Amino acid sequence: MEDKSKSGIAQHIPLLSVLMLGMFLAVLNQTLLNVAIPHLINEFHVEATTAQWLLTGYMLVNGILVPLSAYLIERFGVRVLFLAAMVFFTGGALLCGIAPNFSTMLLGRLIQAVGGGILMPLVMVIILSVFPPEARGKGMGIFGLGMMFAPAVGPTLSGWVIEHYSWRILFNGMVPLGTLVIVLAAFMLRDPRKREKPRFDLWGTLTSSLGFGLLLYGLSEAGSKDWDHPLVVGSLAVGAFSIFLFVVFQLKSSTPMLDFRVFTYDMFTLSTVISVIVTIAMFAGMFLLPIYLQNLRGFTPLESGLLMLPGAIIMGVMSPISGSMFDKIGPRPLAVVGLLITTVTTYEFTHLTLQTSYTFILILNMVRSFGMSLLMMTIMTAGLNQLPQQLNSHGTAMSNTFRQIAGSMGISVMTTIFTMRTNFHLGKLGEQMNGMDPAFSQAFYDKASEVASATGLPIAKAQETVTSLLVGQANQMAAVMGINDAFWWAAGFALVGMILSFFMRDVRKDQ
Repeated sequence: MEDKSKSGIAQHIPLLSVLMLGMFLAVLNQTLLNVAIPHLINEFHVEATTAQWLLTGYMLVNGILVPLSAYLIERFGVRVLFLAAMVFFTGGALLCGIAPNFSTMLLGRLIQAVGGGILMPLVMVIILSVFPPEARGKGMGIFGLGMMFAPAVGPTLSGWVIEHYSWRILFNGMVPLGTLVIVLAAFMLRDPRKREKPRFDLWGTLTSSLGFGLLLYGLSEAGSKDWDHPLVVGSLAVGAFSIFLFVVFQLKSSTPMLDFRVFTYDMFTLSTVISVIVTIAMFAGMFLLPIYLQNLRGFTPLESGLLMLPGAIIMGVMSPISGSMFDKIGPRPLAVVGLLITTVTTYEFTHLTLQTSYTFILILNMVRSFGMSLLMMTIMTAGLNQLPQQLNSHGTAMSNTFRQIAGSMGISVMTTIFTMRTNFHLGKLGEQMNGMDPAFSQAFYDKASEVASATGLPIAKAQETVTSLLVGQANQMAAVMGINDAFWWAAGFALVGMILSFFMRDVRKDQ
């Protein structure tokens, strides 16, 4: 029986390789641009807030299309949809690579996002149809290779390209690879089951697009603006209400566009909750570490990316291995051990200082990445295994939608915690630098006298220099404390996930 399963899987390796390359390009594309934004601001003479739309616009189009992916898969079939997604993605990359102005660049990014938003849930559906439940861990492990390795390697690759070549290579390099995927998929990809013709749900499409689009936009803006900013409050409120209407419409429909009945399956619901928690914890590290390394320690984007690279390689290597382990021992041991490692290493990141060594952070991030490699695909597969085949497309669409919302929420929440706690610590440090305190006043005067003696400056100028130095040091110390506090919260999320993981079970034994 095992030999048959292995030979059946082996015959799909060429197809899986093509699918993985397509998805790897799409996921990589999301992270490549972060490092290039400052160069694009100078190239196109736009404000930073305008340039950010290259990231925000991509995310919004993704957020609108992912919930619709179940309907699109049933309506057009996996072959037509995969080829269309790759054509959109590759065409958008070509447009970005030759863009003469910012408007063309933004249009190219939005076209790319149409393909990127469909590819991830689509590839998951193909894998679920190719692999039987007893071998799905291997399939999802291969899927995780692209999903986890690409976003981590993106900043390093982008930093290296920007440092040595033109930013346009980031897009021009995608075109031949995307074209290769299109040609190979045209010959190799077939629909695993007969195409259906579900009814188009106009109200469902409108409420879904408005709801998920505004919710993601509100969460992304909350990171840079305050949560009580009218734009943020309005976007989140209208988005949440639209999603509420969308859910009501879908539950009443006999042929829902996105079937919320997947949540009647207990393991799918539990795995979705844990996946959201893990995603928030993961994005905390991906977001906070570059700020610490580049803004506070003065490392270049390339050095920052190189620190994250070994962890990315570990996640890429371990993803298929943890998938095979899933098939043998089930989800609970992997999820518990993975979340235990993630919780402990995230807690260790709460002790960062301005003197913490580069090597220590690199090793700690590698161990943290190893923990996450055991659980990311494990948790998702455990939930999807419980769903009947006709709900696979709805389950993958739901999982990816929640993952996307969790990613945006993680960045926004961590930004808010980091900002609030930095201001809090800055206030506390300011209180310690009280000119009415005789001890501080004497220490300040001694330092100013020392600077005046060493540089020949008048005492008044020396005092200004020392004041600037103290303010700069206070800002740095407060920011490090703010990052440590944000990691405390991330560790708390991981701990909750670990507790919940004890309730996971292997649904294959239920059948």
